[in-house]
Amino acid sequence: MNKRIADGEARDRLIIWIRRRMEEFGITIDALAASIEHDRRHPPLYRDARGNEWNGQGPMPGWLQAAKHAGVDPDFFRIAAKPAAQDAGTQEATAASRQMDLFT
Repeated sequence: MNKRIADGEARDRLIIWIRRRMEEFGITIDALAASIEHDRRHPPLYRDARGNEWNGQGPMPGWLQAAKHAGVDPDFFRIAAKPAAQDAGTQEATAASRQMDLFT
């Protein structure tokens, strides 16, 4: 019970912090909703170990350009398709081949 109360209090404090930052930077609920919708329509296609993402639109970001210039195939950073789109065997084979790219 105490953990649930603590979690609820932490959540409430986080919401207050977010609302204050939104006000500080002039971010409206509508702008936030539009940003979320944009992200849903344009999910990231590439992600590195630091969490940098790129949806494939616009110029290639610096982190991916640097990796490419270092000889890393950009497809190494490609995010795998959703599991529903592939069967388990295909997913395992894809993951294994992507891991091997690091060592070849």
